[in-house]
Amino acid sequence: MEVSDQIFSEQFLLDQLVTAKRNFERALDCKHTEFDDLYPYMIEHPQFFWYKRYVAWSELLTLVKMSDQLGIDWTQLFAQHQVEFIRQRVMSGTVLDSWFAVQDSETISGTLEQ
Repeated sequence: MEVSDQIFSEQFLLDQLVTAKRNFERALDCKHTEFDDLYPYMIEHPQFFWYKRYVAWSELLTLVKMSDQLGIDWTQLFAQHQVEFIRQRVMSGTVLDSWFAVQDSETISGTLEQ
């Protein structure tokens, strides 16, 4: 792999991680995500928001796993407590309640812009 290909691949994966993070955060806030467009009939069901959060969390963990396997530092995109949540891999009540516990200033500038 050439250096320019590696830089492109790393940046692409980091961009995907930023998008996955944003989607997870939107799911936590019960805001619209592309998942809503895939299953519009599900909005009527009470379990929809839990499932939507689970799907967003799974996407985030998948991209983190890929980053780890490729040796790409993904931690720079998250606050320290979020990194710990991700490393534990379990979407618990603590994750849901404390994801936004620290101000966005801990993350890289612009990663949370919508």
